[in-house]
Amino acid sequence: MAGQLRDITQAYFVRDTARELGNALSQAEASQRGYMLTADAQFLEPYHAAAASVDSLVTSLLGLTADDPAQAARVESITSDIAGKMSEMAHTIDLVTANRTEDAQTLTETGMGARLMSEVRRTLDTFIAEENEKLTQRNQAINQSRIWLVGTIIAALAAAVCLAYALMARTQKQVNAMTQRHRGLIYQNEALEAEVAERTRAIEEARAHAERERQRVEALLQDSSHRIGNSLATVSSLLALQLMRTRSEEVRTALEAARMRVHAIASAHRRLRLGDDLDTASADEFLSAVLEDISTTQAEAGRIEIEGRIESIEVSARDATTLGILVAEFVTNALKHGYPEGRPGRVQVELFRDEAGVPTLRVSDDGVGLSEVQGEGLGTVIIRQLSSQFGGTPLYSRGTDGGVSVVVALPELTKSPPTTVRSALE
Repeated sequence: MAGQLRDITQAYFVRDTARELGNALSQAEASQRGYMLTADAQFLEPYHAAAASVDSLVTSLLGLTADDPAQAARVESITSDIAGKMSEMAHTIDLVTANRTEDAQTLTETGMGARLMSEVRRTLDTFIAEENEKLTQRNQAINQSRIWLVGTIIAALAAAVCLAYALMARTQKQVNAMTQRHRGLIYQNEALEAEVAERTRAIEEARAHAERERQRVEALLQDSSHRIGNSLATVSSLLALQLMRTRSEEVRTALEAARMRVHAIASAHRRLRLGDDLDTASADEFLSAVLEDISTTQAEAGRIEIEGRIESIEVSARDATTLGILVAEFVTNALKHGYPEGRPGRVQVELFRDEAGVPTLRVSDDGVGLSEVQGEGLGTVIIRQLSSQFGGTPLYSRGTDGGVSVVVALPELTKSPPTTVRSALE
């Protein structure tokens, strides 16, 4: 069917092109005669347009009939006649333009141009008649194809109706059987839904109970940490009272150091906030609070600025407390030995992961530098012991602004909880 429609369309194109060619030749001839009789230049424009159209139409017609040898031969046979006629008309136009009208009339009176035009018209008429005949035959073939297709469709529909009836009867039986099974499944589904609903209620109740227990345990842990912190704060206050009543400078120094360490441990417990798993804490929240406590309780608060740059590293609750004490020891040592005689300054605490992903603690100050007494003091011993719990060793160096910079890699910080602060100090 698609090929037939394509052939019909091709035949229409060929026929219409042949008609346009004949009209273009007639237009050119009429314009040529009008110019020859009147020498009026207004006839030249339609003549030239028609002449140009003749050339393009001949080319199109040759292309359209390339697949039909008979029609192609007929078109080629009149191309020379068309060329001769166009040459004769062009020569006549040139003679009239040169004021040789009599010669132009003489050329026309020979009858050669009329014979060529008559031959071309006859050939084109025959050509168009054959294309019309082809169109008629192809339309008839399409009509027959349509009739055959309609008959085939009707037969297919009749067969489909019979098949559909047979399938419908069989399907009806299957539907009845499926209906019975479906009813049974509905009863089973209702029973299952009731059981699932009951179990869901039980699970929700268990989940709610577990959540209440988790909240209760969290509150107990927080309360315990807070109570421990308060108790240690009381010890720190008692040490402060004893410090006020002591006249020995050596004893005062020892009591002050003990008070600061007890206060640091108390601050670590009070500031500890556990995560949802009740076993970890975020280092940035925890250490920032510890540094804030140290900053507000140091002597001559405000003289020395304490700055923290802490990454969000998850650590266990036991690690968090020990880490807080370690940071407090570093800062306390810096405050105690780095800024004598009321000297102002800044202490910077950083906790970050290095390029290998290992948690690393860096504490730097711009004080007077590391002294021999500081290097052998109790604070240094405590720092070394606490650092070893996390698999690290403190490395001291001169800071960029003077003072001291100490770096401790803590590879075990996020792996397993250390023992206890008490066992490490022993």
